[in-house]
Amino acid sequence: MKGFAMTAPNKVEWIEKEKPKAGPKDAIIKPTALAPCSSDIHTVWEGGLDLQGEIRILGHEAIGIVDSVGSEVKDFKPGDKVIVPAITPNWSAKASQCGFHQHADCLLGGYQFTFVRDGSMSEYFLVNDADANLAIQPDEMSDESALMLTDMVTTGFSGAENANIQIGDNVAVIGIGPVGLNAVAGAELRGAGRIFAVGSRPDCINIAKKYGATDIVNYREGDIVEQILAETNGVGVDAVVLAGGNAETFAQAIQMTKPGSTISNINYFGTQNYKNAGDILPIPRDAWGAGMAHKTVVGGLCPGGRVRMEKLVNVVESGRFDPGLLITHRFKGLEKVEDALYLMKDKPRDLIKPMVKID
Repeated sequence: MKGFAMTAPNKVEWIEKEKPKAGPKDAIIKPTALAPCSSDIHTVWEGGLDLQGEIRILGHEAIGIVDSVGSEVKDFKPGDKVIVPAITPNWSAKASQCGFHQHADCLLGGYQFTFVRDGSMSEYFLVNDADANLAIQPDEMSDESALMLTDMVTTGFSGAENANIQIGDNVAVIGIGPVGLNAVAGAELRGAGRIFAVGSRPDCINIAKKYGATDIVNYREGDIVEQILAETNGVGVDAVVLAGGNAETFAQAIQMTKPGSTISNINYFGTQNYKNAGDILPIPRDAWGAGMAHKTVVGGLCPGGRVRMEKLVNVVESGRFDPGLLITHRFKGLEKVEDALYLMKDKPRDLIKPMVKID
């Protein structure tokens, strides 16, 4: 089969590889739609994953049709339309039983695609623990919406969930790319009062408002901490979801919050974030109350698995939220995955999220 792979640091190319075979609990999926992710960019061009010379197919955002299943798979059969979460852990691992399935078997071990095995940018790909990791795509659900659930929605929503947003809270979402936009939607669903969306791109601002943002803070128009403190009478917000930026932005998130607040990080702090700041993220001493401000900093890989996907499907089917609005660029055919990936790398101003539909 054909697959699009990272063959060396900073190098991607099409390869031929043997079609995977399902083990007893596995499923083989033929993708019907794929989306490249900024995590693929981190992996290839920013040293996010050291494969130590191994060639690995990219991709972890996919929906598809079940091609075959292992002998112990009970709930799925060939021909089923399925949503494949980006996080597909081993659910029998101790970490999964302790409530941290994202780290089953090892740190970030629930992120199987590319990190542990070949990803989804190929004619066929394998999903482990299929009964616990696949979800049925309803016939009436668009491919755009289903595809966004796999990673963008679950990541953005987890930012709002980890922020412990309460009804009426004032919340800032820093970075309103596709993940941050879903954090805005998640904050709105959790009952936030004012939602400050920090960003500058017009298309993203438009979607942020549709998803529930009440205020737009443009970092090009001044210091974002000063702007948010001015809008909250110097008090600060109850919660921040950090979905973009660099080490300085991390510090700003702490500076714009009130005592007792939560700073929820869903941003990947790779080498491009630091800008020669070293390997330490700064916590401003004064804003942290010299360690006494009861400010909580939490960060984590998004939830995955079947139940998570089914709950997100329920949110969409009930009409509460339309993740399909995130798709701004569409491609046709597996070979266009390469173009879509480079589009994500270049990040043109009108891009939110590309999608590749496959016959």
